[in-house]
Amino acid sequence: MRALRFDRFGDPHVLHLVDLPDPVAQRGDAVIAVKAASVNPSDLKNITGQIPGAPLPRIPGRDFSGVVLDGPRDWIGAEVWGTGGDLGITRDGSHAELLVVPAAALVRKPERLSFEEASTVGVNFVVGWLGTVEAARLATGENIAVFGVSGGVGGAVAQIARALGGRVIGVDRRRPADGTPAAAVIEEFVTLDGGARDIGARVRGCTAGKGADVVYDAVGGVTTQAALASLAHGGRLVVISAVGTRTVEIDLVDLYHNETRILGCNSLCLDAAQSGARLESITPYFESGQFRPLPITDRYPLDNGTDAYLAVEKGIRGRIVICP
Repeated sequence: MRALRFDRFGDPHVLHLVDLPDPVAQRGDAVIAVKAASVNPSDLKNITGQIPGAPLPRIPGRDFSGVVLDGPRDWIGAEVWGTGGDLGITRDGSHAELLVVPAAALVRKPERLSFEEASTVGVNFVVGWLGTVEAARLATGENIAVFGVSGGVGGAVAQIARALGGRVIGVDRRRPADGTPAAAVIEEFVTLDGGARDIGARVRGCTAGKGADVVYDAVGGVTTQAALASLAHGGRLVVISAVGTRTVEIDLVDLYHNETRILGCNSLCLDAAQSGARLESITPYFESGQFRPLPITDRYPLDNGTDAYLAVEKGIRGRIVICP
């Protein structure tokens, strides 16, 4: 099989195409012919050495969709999708023609989605589900402010929150483009500019002065102060990232007076099987059309995999997909 691989950490140019023996399914495993695999910012962080635990050499790639070639008999020929915090990090990932995963990680792809569309869902919707449903436990009628709503995770969170009956307030530097899934579900939009108090006041203005019951901060670091300022009494702040700075100053008196809860969520802690369980929960929403995949900006063959990573490094909006 052909695969993208790196044997040292660095920029996308450390990736190179290699020919490797085709893997064979061992007991408890399955071999998948990869039809499409998106490139996530965390994949880029992985090859630059920002994610600990990746022994080298390594094939990167967390998200995938494809067809089962070998493994449990009742799965042969099945169209599947998946992701995992272990894929591309502690075990070889999806940016290859073939991928080995535990059989327990197999999840049937929604028929409504193409292979390319299905490959863009994993990381964004799993961490979105983890934070909105499992950690914050967003309830019907609650207000949720989504910082970074125009991004991949933010767009997923907005759709999940709306499906739960939440009222979605989008917060970002730019409003989501017309026609995107996030644009269809947000009820209010706040431009991410100015100081933390100003942004917090504008979010409160969207909630009759109360503040957001939940703030899902898909940016973090540079936005943490504004996210905290946007919370209602007893509000929950979901943190999944830290952009610009790893440390922030928090007024502890304000924190406990407001009875604020800060919830950290890390999808890297979910292996392919645990991530698959979340995709099982999400599948019906895609089958019904209630959830829509995020827009694909560009597609690359495996031969041009480095270019796909460079596109993500440049911060191009939309999803980048490798089609082996």
